[in-house]
Parts: sequence; structure tokens; C-alpha cells
Amino acid sequence: MALTRSHHSLRRLIAQHPARRDDIGDLVTRRPLPGPQLEQLDPFLFLNHHGPQLYPANNRGLPFGPHPHRGFETVTFILQGSLAHADSASHQSVIHAGGVHWMTAGSGIVHAEVSPTEFLRDGGPLEILQLWVNLPARLKMSEPRYVGLQQESIPAIALPGGGELNLIAGEWQECVGPVDTLTAVFMSTLRLPAGAREQLPVAPGRQVFLYVVEGDVTVGGEPAKPHHLIEVDQDGDSVVIEARSDARLLFGHGDVIDEPVVSHGPFVMNTRDEIIQAVEDYQNGKFGGLDA
Repeated sequence: MALTRSHHSLRRLIAQHPARRDDIGDLVTRRPLPGPQLEQLDPFLFLNHHGPQLYPANNRGLPFGPHPHRGFETVTFILQGSLAHADSASHQSVIHAGGVHWMTAGSGIVHAEVSPTEFLRDGGPLEILQLWVNLPARLKMSEPRYVGLQQESIPAIALPGGGELNLIAGEWQECVGPVDTLTAVFMSTLRLPAGAREQLPVAPGRQVFLYVVEGDVTVGGEPAKPHHLIEVDQDGDSVVIEARSDARLLFGHGDVIDEPVVSHGPFVMNTRDEIIQAVEDYQNGKFGGLDA
């Protein structure tokens, strides 16, 4: 009986977490995670939504100069504008609208995410999302990795209800996303035109990450607000999203890690001692260097 029921069960919306304004200089920034009611949505730790905003010509660009990370992954989605990446493992790229930076900080890396020269000179629209994905203890000290993807390397899959899914990591029917993740995280962006209704499969027990970038949608029949992180239960095997207006969403899911999380700024580990070690290692140059 339980099997039959779960076979057709839809996930329910259980909470909506607003992205609160926390601007960084002149960069419009909203953050739904962590928030007052939600420390993490295991394995997802943090989301910043920068913009949308228009930069003038001869601007100073993004303020994310060289800084360290250890113990997790950063995923940066460029919705509008462009973003240059450089890190202490000698990776460098400029990614344009529709593209993604996926960096595994692992044992430690220094990176910078700044506006490329042309953007500083010409300005233009900018909108960027940055997500932090945790790593389990056994993978926290993995070798650092980086993949920079332009929009054309990310499969755009037409959905039956009229929407489009851009598959970054994981599998969708016969298609495999270009990022091969350490923890089998599924990650995509969704574009839904007004009137689209999509039923998206998710294995029971997986944690869904669903953020409404823009637009008016319902999730499991419940209205979901723009600039909100939508929390759904872990029981069902699919999520139904309906768009009342044109909408864009971030849609991912991952296995719950269920380990202690101790974070200190750019380091996320399992114990306080490991944080102290991370700070020491960084100060002693073990993450490598990066010229500003």
C-alpha cells in the first residue's frame, strides 16, 4: 500500500524563506540562505542573489577579489553580464550570461571572481547567483577543481509542459550534465513561460533546492513567492511547478550529508579544530597565492 502511494506522491511546500537585502557596497545583494529560520538546507549552505542591476560605463565591477575557501564547493550562475574567475590552482576564465563557474574548494584554494575589463569599461546589466554546496567529511580535503561553462556547453532540454531545463550537473532522462560532481548533486536552471506546468522527478529522501529568481509560480499547488527559497518535504518522488507568469528558477537536489557543520567565513568544516587548522594553513600559504 505504502509503495503504491509513494509511487505517485508529490512533494509538498512546507516553508518559504525570503531573500533578505544585504548589499555589498553598490552591489544589490539578497540572501535567502542562511536565514533566521534556516541555517542550512543540507547539503546546501548558502545562496547570494546579486542584482539584477545596471552598471554604468567605467564602473568598479564586482568586489570579490582574492579570498580563500576550504571544505565545500561554490557554484556561480551568471544570469546577466559576465564574470572572470582566477584561482591559485592556475584556472582562469571569463564566463558570459547563461554560463556557470563550478569550483570545488576542497583542501583549500584562493580565488577571485571579478568583472572582466570589457564590463568595467562598458557596463551593462548584471545578475549573478552564488550557491555553496557542502562536502562530506571524507571529501572535504579533496584536490581543488574548477570547471567554467559557457551557455552553449550546458544542455537546454525542452520540458513536456513548455518549460526549458538547463542541465548543469546530474542526469535528466538520457542526458548527462557537463559537471561531474563529487557527491552526485543534481543542478539546473529552469525557464518557465506563463502557463507552463512541469512535474520534475526527484528521488525520495533527496533534499530539493528550489529558488524563485523571478516570476509568479506555484509549487505543489501552493503559491511561491519570487526571491524566496522554497522548502519542500522529502517524501515524494516529484515536484510540480506551475508558472502564472514567465519565471526563472534554480532547481537542484542532493543527498543529505547529516554531519556537524562548523563554518567560519570562507571555511566550512566539521569541527572547530579543523577551522583553526584551515586558518593556519591559509596564513602559512598552503592554499597557494593569487595576484590581485
